[in-house]
Amino acid sequence: MNLAVPIPESARGSALPRTIDLSYPSNRYAVGASAASALAARLLGGSWPEAALVGVNAFAAWACARELDPDHAQTATVALPLAAAAAWMGRPARPLAAAALLSGVRALSGTTGRVDAGMDVPVLAGLTALAALSGDRAAALPVAGAAALTPGLEKPWVAALALLPGLRVTPSASVPATLVALAALLAAPRLAAPESVTAEADQGGRVLPGRVRRSRQVAGAAVGAAVVAGQAASVLPLAVAALAVGLRRAAR
Repeated sequence: MNLAVPIPESARGSALPRTIDLSYPSNRYAVGASAASALAARLLGGSWPEAALVGVNAFAAWACARELDPDHAQTATVALPLAAAAAWMGRPARPLAAAALLSGVRALSGTTGRVDAGMDVPVLAGLTALAALSGDRAAALPVAGAAALTPGLEKPWVAALALLPGLRVTPSASVPATLVALAALLAAPRLAAPESVTAEADQGGRVLPGRVRRSRQVAGAAVGAAVVAGQAASVLPLAVAALAVGLRRAAR
């Protein structure tokens, strides 16, 4: 029985999509726990849209943690409920911001083992522009960084799109998201320090430690920029993932 959600044939050369294979316990946990988070938010009095956003943030934090820490599934396991709680108690990242954050760190970490400039550059540029235009400028930074720094892409002009003026009101500050972001910044020295990586990319071969470290550095920079700009809610999933990685490394 095939329990995987496959990648469309047209996107199989891209650095961005990954198969959700439900034969792996960690993937089943991510899907089930994200759905449970959304249901809990609904039962606690949230509307269905609010509950869905809690689930989206929970899953995005799990997925970002898998990109930032590909050797340690338990990091993502910790990140998911923390993101769900912070999203419920405060203000969650919007879906577009969550997609931009995840796409950025995935391309930077190189966990798919693929890259297709003809496909990936337009997608990354579009996400950068849309995140900036929607008022989530801090969330545009990782995806802009991915377009500029990912081997095989290296299009620094995409970063200019992060400067586009917002057409929507920037989300107001969220105390839970800000606290998570500040905690992630305190853990940033652990997050950014060199570390060996043994995980295999989806297409075979090793995930390169240097790329994972760069992804972590960009994540830390984006979280810092979000705190300064009062946009911690926009990067909540990434901040939670970065914090979880830092805590895992500090506990060793």
